[in-house]
Amino acid sequence: MKSFRREIWLNIPKRRGLVNITRDVQKAVTDSGVMEGLVLVNAMNITASVFINDDESGLHSDFEAWLEKLAPEKPYSQYRHNGYEDNADAHLKRTIMGREAVAAITEGKLDFGTWEQIFYYEFDGNRKKHVLVKIIGE
Repeated sequence: MKSFRREIWLNIPKRRGLVNITRDVQKAVTDSGVMEGLVLVNAMNITASVFINDDESGLHSDFEAWLEKLAPEKPYSQYRHNGYEDNADAHLKRTIMGREAVAAITEGKLDFGTWEQIFYYEFDGNRKKHVLVKIIGE
C-alpha cells in the first residue's frame, strides 16, 4: 500500500473566506500514483474547516449568514475565550462545519457524486494556514 502526504498553503486576505480546493486535492491524488484508495483532507488550523458540498454562490452566502447567526463575530465581549485574540466565533464555526473530509479514489480520480467539491473555509484569516492531504491506497 502507498502513502502520500501533501500540504496546501492558503492565505485568505480577510477574516472569512471560502476556497474550492478540489483541483489541488485531485493534483495530489494524481501525483501520488494511487489508483484505488482514500484521501483525507483536513484543516491544520483550529479556526478553519474542510468539507464537501456544492460549489454554488447562493449556498456559500447561506453558509455565511447561517454561521453568523449561530456564532456571531461581534460583540467580542460575548465570548469567554476572547482576550488575547478575538476569534472565539471562528472556533465555534469550525466545530459546526467540521475539521476534515474523506473521499474515495477510484481509477485515480476523486470519486464524487454530482456537484460534490472540496472546500476550505477560513474563519480567522489574514495569515498563512494550511491543509493536509493524506492519501493511502494502491
